[in-house]
Amino acid sequence: TMLVLQGFIAVGTQLRLELPGKGGIVVPVDSLEPPIVRLRDGSVIKVTLENFAKVKDQIDKILFLGDILISFGDFLYQGKTLAPAGYAEEWWAEDLRKAISTNFNGDLEKAAGHARLTAVRLQGFLENPFVNKPIFAEAINLSVKLGVPLHPAFTPFWSSLGSVEKLNSLRLWLVKSSVEYDGEYASRIVGENVEEVKQALETLCLPHRILDGKIVIEGDEARVLAFCLGHRRFDVDFSDCETVLDAVKKVTGIVVRDKAPTFVGARMGRPEKAKRREMKPLVHVLFPVGLAGGSQRDIIEACKNGSVFVEVVRLKCPNCSGYMFRSKCPVCGSETVLELVCPRCGRTLNEGKTCPVCKVSAVPFGRRQIDVKRLLEEACSNLGVSAPRILKGVKGLTNEAKIPEILEKGVLRAKYDLSVYKDGTIRFDATNAPLTHFKPSEIGVSVDKLVKLGYRHDIYGEPLTSPEQVCELKVQDVVIPVKCAGYFVRVANFLDELLEKVYGLPPFYNIGSVEDLVGHLVVGLAPHTSVGILGRIIGFTNLNVCYAHPLWHSAKRRDCDGDEDTLMLALDTLLNFSRKFLPAQIGGIMDAPLLVVPVVNPKDVQRQAHDFDVARAYPLEFYEKTLEKAEAKHVSSIIDLIEHRLGTEAQYEGFHFTVPVSNINLGVEESAYKRFKTMIDKLNG
Repeated sequence: TMLVLQGFIAVGTQLRLELPGKGGIVVPVDSLEPPIVRLRDGSVIKVTLENFAKVKDQIDKILFLGDILISFGDFLYQGKTLAPAGYAEEWWAEDLRKAISTNFNGDLEKAAGHARLTAVRLQGFLENPFVNKPIFAEAINLSVKLGVPLHPAFTPFWSSLGSVEKLNSLRLWLVKSSVEYDGEYASRIVGENVEEVKQALETLCLPHRILDGKIVIEGDEARVLAFCLGHRRFDVDFSDCETVLDAVKKVTGIVVRDKAPTFVGARMGRPEKAKRREMKPLVHVLFPVGLAGGSQRDIIEACKNGSVFVEVVRLKCPNCSGYMFRSKCPVCGSETVLELVCPRCGRTLNEGKTCPVCKVSAVPFGRRQIDVKRLLEEACSNLGVSAPRILKGVKGLTNEAKIPEILEKGVLRAKYDLSVYKDGTIRFDATNAPLTHFKPSEIGVSVDKLVKLGYRHDIYGEPLTSPEQVCELKVQDVVIPVKCAGYFVRVANFLDELLEKVYGLPPFYNIGSVEDLVGHLVVGLAPHTSVGILGRIIGFTNLNVCYAHPLWHSAKRRDCDGDEDTLMLALDTLLNFSRKFLPAQIGGIMDAPLLVVPVVNPKDVQRQAHDFDVARAYPLEFYEKTLEKAEAKHVSSIIDLIEHRLGTEAQYEGFHFTVPVSNINLGVEESAYKRFKTMIDKLNG
């Protein structure tokens, strides 16, 4: 689907959906029904990863964009009625399970013999219906002998035809066509290219070719059409049939369910993102230079004047009586104390916060001359490095006391090409994406490393020995973008050098490559909150999303509907964040890690995460309820939800998924929308 849409929809791109009424990000699921398109020569085909490169320049019209998978939990949270579900493999498997239980008392051997199958083959249909699919003859046998509906792989969009008359016209065309048989079932149909018939086949989304001006239908499509239209039956009368599905059932004698009862409208919202956080303009250090630094607030440029006049905090050494803006006196090492002054008369106010003469509030800062050139030389000397080519500060400080950072931090950030945020932290923003399961091969981490980090078994309880085994993601583990990992390597090197050369401590990270980040802690933070959530890096993805557990995202008060949050290395947050750096204006403390939650408690997250369904498969009753358009809240009792597990050990683990994906990294990595520069280019595609 992403490829057919020319790359405008990528992994993490927001979609605004008509149903159930909320947006969300998209991720590819290759086990769903793929898009169906008409080519320029009139042929209709299913588009797959294997044939896309061959047909991409021949696509004339998209007939069907492919299935979209929306969880029950989204309907429940929105308080919506359930939409009729399309007949899919997982539903068919539940129908088959019920037929075996009802008609054969659960005896698999007996049921298999009745359907002329082996028990192993039948078991495969039940255990993994997405991989183990019957061939046409097997599907017919199962429908006739066991009474299950026809398998969805052999079910076109019958109800989309709209009327029995159109079905009858299609049948008359079939009777006049040349039909070849391979044994009991048709293998090839060749008929006249009649506009009405061509339109009907496209409405059915039935693949076919145009060859020498004729409509050619081959393989399973020919078998399906000839069987469902009763090619060899001459006693068919549709006059008493109200719907197309009724007519097909009358012809075949088996139940054929509606494969596409519900279509969902969608439009693109915001594109995905994975990018380092920068203030505008970029800042290396929270140090004021006023107008002396030019438009770039360049401290190197300001040094050409020697000194700058800026508003900065007034800190006084109690021993030396000298004024400075550092927390410790560089002469005697004593802790400096804040001194309040009147902003009008400059009077020092030892008691009270209001000037007795001017009647104005005292402030802990004043405008003073700072020898920035000398400070930079001292900083570079302390670090044992030369001054950077450019060192970007700020025009003025916005925090209440006008407290600056030390220049050493800025010099090191410039060395590693890092950008500081308003609170002193270094951040990387990424679109939120939910993840509950992964394979080691998908996240670029060895099995041995994962075992050391606690992933000892796969979801089936087998010892973890292969990179292709499926593991359940632990609640506070995250898979970060490769872009983020590369940035964090530089952040880690910055922190190690800062620890050594400024604080006289041993390095902490000692990171030489991206892989060395695995196991290290990060803090996730949403922009409208002030509480960070601790997480652990467990792997990497080439996509522009941060994959993490739904409970972890929800702890940040996020629901993965297209939002983006920030990631910070935990040590950077602990070492360089200060509430004293935050802007004094309203909203200044938002988007700042004032608190960090070390352990996620599922009871404390948003309600939407409690509505998250974690079943291995939906029960048959659920699918039947969708046909009744039942209220989601009336069906929730039969669905395995996180809410039902709260307060137990199962609230953290034992989650399942209903539909598999071969690789979580599939799909378009970057939306084409981001590559085009002008709006005209974006609209023209």
